[in-house]
Amino acid sequence: MSALSRPNVSRFLTGVYLRYFETTDSFILAAMTINTKLNPKRMQEVSWQSVVPQFSHVEQHIENYASLKSAFPCAIQPRLINSVQRLVHEHHFPRLLLVTAPDVADYFSILKSVVDDCTSSSNMPVVEAELVDEIQLFGTVYPNKDDVTTSRKAEGLLHKANGGVLLISLTSIVSHPNMWSRLKSVLSTNTLPWKSAKPDVYCELPEPETVSVRVIILGDRSLMADFESGEPELHKLAIYTEYEQDIYLTDETAESYLSVLKGFQERYRVKPLTSGAAKRFMQAGARYSEDQSRMPLCPLWIQSLLREADFHASGSEITDEDVQTAIDAKYYRESYLPLRAVDDIHKGQVFIDTRGEHIGQVNGLTVIEMPGHPMAYGEPARISCVVHFGDGDISDVERKAELAGNIHAKGMMIMQAFVSAALDLDEPLPYSASIVFEQSYCEVDGDSASLAELCAFVSALSQTPINQSIAITGAVDQFGRVQAVGGINEKIEGFYHICEHRGLTGEQGVILPNTNLDALCLNKDVANAMRDGKFHIWAVEHVEEAFPLITGLPFSGDEENETETLLDKIANRIDIFHHGEHRHTSLINKLKNWLNHH
Repeated sequence: MSALSRPNVSRFLTGVYLRYFETTDSFILAAMTINTKLNPKRMQEVSWQSVVPQFSHVEQHIENYASLKSAFPCAIQPRLINSVQRLVHEHHFPRLLLVTAPDVADYFSILKSVVDDCTSSSNMPVVEAELVDEIQLFGTVYPNKDDVTTSRKAEGLLHKANGGVLLISLTSIVSHPNMWSRLKSVLSTNTLPWKSAKPDVYCELPEPETVSVRVIILGDRSLMADFESGEPELHKLAIYTEYEQDIYLTDETAESYLSVLKGFQERYRVKPLTSGAAKRFMQAGARYSEDQSRMPLCPLWIQSLLREADFHASGSEITDEDVQTAIDAKYYRESYLPLRAVDDIHKGQVFIDTRGEHIGQVNGLTVIEMPGHPMAYGEPARISCVVHFGDGDISDVERKAELAGNIHAKGMMIMQAFVSAALDLDEPLPYSASIVFEQSYCEVDGDSASLAELCAFVSALSQTPINQSIAITGAVDQFGRVQAVGGINEKIEGFYHICEHRGLTGEQGVILPNTNLDALCLNKDVANAMRDGKFHIWAVEHVEEAFPLITGLPFSGDEENETETLLDKIANRIDIFHHGEHRHTSLINKLKNWLNHH
């Protein structure tokens, strides 16, 4: 029989097993085992169907969207509802609730609706004080021009909330330093003294008012942290909760979430969504939350997408095409900077190779977050490593140039620890290395490039080229496990756009952590390219799974396996150095030798 290539061998053996197991289900397992052994890329390759959430486990609920009853936006905020119920209880103390949420009108409106619902049976007054000053909140006294012994009282919002609930913005409290001290006094004493609107004009002040009020303070997490540091005792004593920004999507929670989505739809008075539009909306939500199993509950994000889709809807309903058009339109408006970055790469001003092989060079993936720009976008970065004779130190150029943050430095040190443990040397490595993000002129932070940096270092040390058509992202721990990173969708799409512009070869793709698979929600262009075999994604759990994909060689092996490994090549290079077969000769020594021979 003539020699068979590996793919042909795979097909031949698969055919043998097909005939042998044609009456059993064992064929599937046998064929998969053979293919993965002969082609390790298949074992880690991600299918194109899994890069876009399909929500098959809740498909029936989505199909029934039109028949669902709308629900209140806080219907799936049980902790928030429980906290408000505790606050309005007759004998509960203290009468203070802290709610962490963005300090904007939408959240205020939702919170007021929760309080209204919890106090409907007791007829408690509920008063909003979103953006107020001291006089609006506490009221004041105006002196009488004709008779200084008399005055006119102007009641504030606290008087209107007497016996009920006051919702106040933490921003207002921070903006007016005296406001909080007076409000704290009212909470502790139930007494509100009057103050004159004109302190420089004498007038008789009325007797203090007796005020009993429950207070809800709404503010974002940073302001809440400031409140905790300023009032640690009161912060511990108060009830604390927060508006939860997402919900875990299961068969039990799917109907509740879709009912809340319909509630938002009616709240913002947009056209009804078809079941297809609801599904596309959920896919956009999965990308927003970076988790296929979590749906966002942020009213600002929901309102933005619903209103945009409603604007583009020409019929009586919002369809999935309308939602997609809304997403595309938003990207078009915000895409100036991302497209400029891609254009710089296309023009060759930033060097990124998507074909060929290079030693000590790898395509890493980064996410750019520009201050003042609403959209984070992905961009490949060329990471290079050079090795020279030295004391085993791995120099992080970004750190030494003060262009790297602490998390990046931590990732580099963890990567070095893994390499040292993997080499298992009895003495220091006789080589030093320098790793750098090429053409990077701003601060780099995060540990998501540590896997790519490790690959570049091993490539340079073993003198083994890396396939430039594959980009890498992932963090590593000291045991070589690959850990999840953020911005995975933007990173993949950023590299895909570069490859697409230069022409897809069918060999290009991205290596990512296996734990990031649940965060995938790629655009249709990438999914279609994967379906057609023009672009690939491989998921790895350990660094050793990445090296065969980019170098064609395993990182390590056992005694029974005769295949050369990267560790073997590194060991041979170190052995050659110690035995002096190719001892390094400096330029001065070379010059002396030349002069002696001439």
